[in-house]
Amino acid sequence: MTTAKDSVRRLLDELPDDVGYEDILYHIYVQEKVAKGMADVAAGRVVTQEELERQLAPWLIE
Repeated sequence: MTTAKDSVRRLLDELPDDVGYEDILYHIYVQEKVAKGMADVAAGRVVTQEELERQLAPWLIE
């Protein structure tokens, strides 16, 4: 299993040498959000497009 520290090291190796702190933080943030999303999918914590539309219907104006 890859640790967060390993993931950040790999990310830093892939980024250009002149990258700024803001860009580094952004890439870490995106990487973490994608990993959480993939974990949700693997655990079945998802809804279908149809279910989402049904849940949001009361707030949407056609």
